[in-house]
Amino acid sequence: MDNYRGVRTALIVGAGVAGLTAATALAREGWQVEIVEVSPSRATSGWGLCLTGPSLRALAQLGLAEACLAEGHGMSEITHVDVDGETADRVPLRRLIGARRPAMVGIARPVLHRILHTEAERCGVVVHHGLTVTAVDQEAELVRVLLSDETERQAALVVGADGIRSSARGLLGLRTSLDYHGQMVWRALVRRPSWGTGIHHFAGKAHTAGLVPLSASQAYVFLTENGVEQGILPDAELVPRLARLLDPFPGRAAELAPLVSASGSVVRRPVRTHFLQGDWNRGSGVVIGDAAHAPAPQMASGAALAIEDGLVLAQELGRHESVGTGLKAFVRRRTQQCRTLVETSVAIAGLEQVQRHSEAHRLADACHRLMAEPA
Repeated sequence: MDNYRGVRTALIVGAGVAGLTAATALAREGWQVEIVEVSPSRATSGWGLCLTGPSLRALAQLGLAEACLAEGHGMSEITHVDVDGETADRVPLRRLIGARRPAMVGIARPVLHRILHTEAERCGVVVHHGLTVTAVDQEAELVRVLLSDETERQAALVVGADGIRSSARGLLGLRTSLDYHGQMVWRALVRRPSWGTGIHHFAGKAHTAGLVPLSASQAYVFLTENGVEQGILPDAELVPRLARLLDPFPGRAAELAPLVSASGSVVRRPVRTHFLQGDWNRGSGVVIGDAAHAPAPQMASGAALAIEDGLVLAQELGRHESVGTGLKAFVRRRTQQCRTLVETSVAIAGLEQVQRHSEAHRLADACHRLMAEPA
């Protein structure tokens, strides 16, 4: 059942960070790769994210780090600001792709998606939009997949890379629970202030906030709202409410509320996490990225885990004689690091809610150092 050397075909569910990275890495190993993406178009939503050192290291192996550095904003330290608006410390980050290169990059999500999508297509990956998987059935050496347009595919490998609410995960018979942590995260795309050359994290008496530069002209503001139930607010309420939540912050953070009001571009999402216990694979199907492990955003490392997953998956399949043994090796290699990051992000979320900010910062710093070790 597992011998795939003669039929190296892969179907990936989801054209996000994990899916596109896995597709490129597999295609470079000689796989014929198709992606099905439920979104009807290539356009992607989202504000921005951090490509931490581990993600830059993985992207460098794929030859994509320079493109991200060119179109994003490089930075090498995090500035922590206390509840009085004074700088508490500046944490230097480990530079994993060379002493002359930044430690991490802030980048607009649509820009990263374009870079990954373009490279996947250059490598021969075919992306089908407006499609998803409705059934998966292992048949001898191949997996039979039924798509939402009622067509079928057969592949030696099926990869679920369709996010925290993955449908592929359920179709493979894998079960997990999503945990809500009493926080809602706000993000707003804003004009980058002149002082916003690195990540700034502002401790508040009730909430926490921050600024992440994305380019020479753009940044995003984030605010983590503590002690609230999950819920959806009308779009018209988002900008004024976020501005009000930012108003009590002193010092440089006081500039954030006017930037948000001028932008008018705000989203609000619940902080939910999960970690898939046990195997991440069934037969020749596997889940990666947020479908397997979704951390809280406090560690800014969800994209790094997803990118590393895609690269490591292709590496392990290339080192083993069968899909089954390759997938087991992939899961063994990724489990501990991903679990540690998810658990640490949850611990930081808890510390934030009781205003133990210095402890949260130390824990995050220790975890960043651990994540810098080779995947």
